[in-house]
Amino acid sequence: MSEQTDTPKEEIYYDQRSVALRTTQSIYFVQEYDKTAMLGLLLNDYKKMQVAIVVKSKKKADALSVFLTSKEFNARSVHGNHRQEQQQKAATQFNLGTLNIIITTDMILKTLALENIKLVLSYDLPDVPQDYYNRLAFMKELGVAMALISPEDEAYLGDIEYNMKKEIEEKIVEGFVATATPKHTAKTKKDRTKKPRHRKNKVKKENDV
Repeated sequence: MSEQTDTPKEEIYYDQRSVALRTTQSIYFVQEYDKTAMLGLLLNDYKKMQVAIVVKSKKKADALSVFLTSKEFNARSVHGNHRQEQQQKAATQFNLGTLNIIITTDMILKTLALENIKLVLSYDLPDVPQDYYNRLAFMKELGVAMALISPEDEAYLGDIEYNMKKEIEEKIVEGFVATATPKHTAKTKKDRTKKPRHRKNKVKKENDV
């Protein structure tokens, strides 16, 4: 009888390039005031999936929790104003699958020990590129990452793509209608076809030296 041997498990690497290469990523350009409406449409296909939404502030986390709950999503905000027991309870419910969506900040996300995250949605991009890759790494192996990109986020996006040496795929949300922009605040839409975004950023960095 031949001796059976276990197939060695492929090692998972968590450096930023490895994380970026194994994660399906997409971005959605949107005005800041339209992000909430776009989020609601985006999540319609993920109501039963374990989702972590990352924001920059506690106030925004609470507002999104109220909005998503009103749309019948199983969502909860978790941040520094909540006691440790409350944070742990939410994390346990998420890991058991009785809570589908957690809305939190980068600082708290690091402490929650969430399991089986299938989608990381960056409602706000971090101002430090490594924090973006850290978000993706919480999915452990394979997952989906999405980011809502307002004009205020575009500089951060440039830094992330420059570090990753590639552009993240841009997509649109079917059924989303942008709020009309008042004429006195309207801006000319950027031409994104001339040069890759991360190459633009590289030129800018070199010029600053």
